[in-house]
Amino acid sequence: MCSRKSPIGFFDSGYGGLTVLSDVRKMLPEYDYVYLGDNARAPYGTRSFEVVYEYTWECIKELFHRGCDLVIVACNTSSAKALRTIQQVNLIEYPGKRVLGVIRPSAEVIGNYSKTNHVGILATEGTVRSNSYLLEIEKFFPELYVYQHACPLWVPLIENNEYDSKEGRGFIKKDVLKLLEISPSIDTIVLGCTHYPLIQDYIESILPKNITILSQGPIVAASLKSYLLRHTWLVKKLSTQQNMHFLTTESSQVFDANVKRLLGIEIQSEHIKINTI
Repeated sequence: MCSRKSPIGFFDSGYGGLTVLSDVRKMLPEYDYVYLGDNARAPYGTRSFEVVYEYTWECIKELFHRGCDLVIVACNTSSAKALRTIQQVNLIEYPGKRVLGVIRPSAEVIGNYSKTNHVGILATEGTVRSNSYLLEIEKFFPELYVYQHACPLWVPLIENNEYDSKEGRGFIKKDVLKLLEISPSIDTIVLGCTHYPLIQDYIESILPKNITILSQGPIVAASLKSYLLRHTWLVKKLSTQQNMHFLTTESSQVFDANVKRLLGIEIQSEHIKINTI
């Protein structure tokens, strides 16, 4: 029997997944992690279902080839457009591998926070068009009214360091208010893109105090901990040296600088080319 130990893989189209990884490491610090940001092809939010699926599967396979038996798709667009097909079709050829997303964990808990039964989703165009949140939330909280609003400019604003400018804040505020115009009864909002926690403080500053903002990092961390408790066979395969390795399809120097700017941490990433064959 193979005794190789496996790190937990994290994938995102850019930097947003690092917000989830940060919270996961706080709750599960003992494991090794490999993070892959497909920055060269980001953002995914406006791309077609077919392209998002293709890019997502290529990156997941890269993490498989690097020894990951468990991969977290820390990207809402990929979770919405690609995850189900990958789980039901592609993984047949990879027995023992598991791929999890970030939408279902949020759907499983959102109803616990709302008193009005009116909840909102702020997300990319791709995630909103997929209606994945509506479908998943319906399974757990059919009594909820769910309202979505797409924010196509937010990821570019964040990744290009323009979110804190007067113009950037103006775009963000306009989108937040548009969601509330759909239903003034909304009392809970999910930040349905892993980039959005980076602007959560500003979002909260323009919202009424009775509205709860849910960031996915802590939710996914708790869900992953619960998943591992239920899948002890997988835990036995995971490596526990507390190591971290960062991969990017863009310039490693640019990636490292942006991680420091956005998250305040010093890293040394590795530039890779995705095998598209």
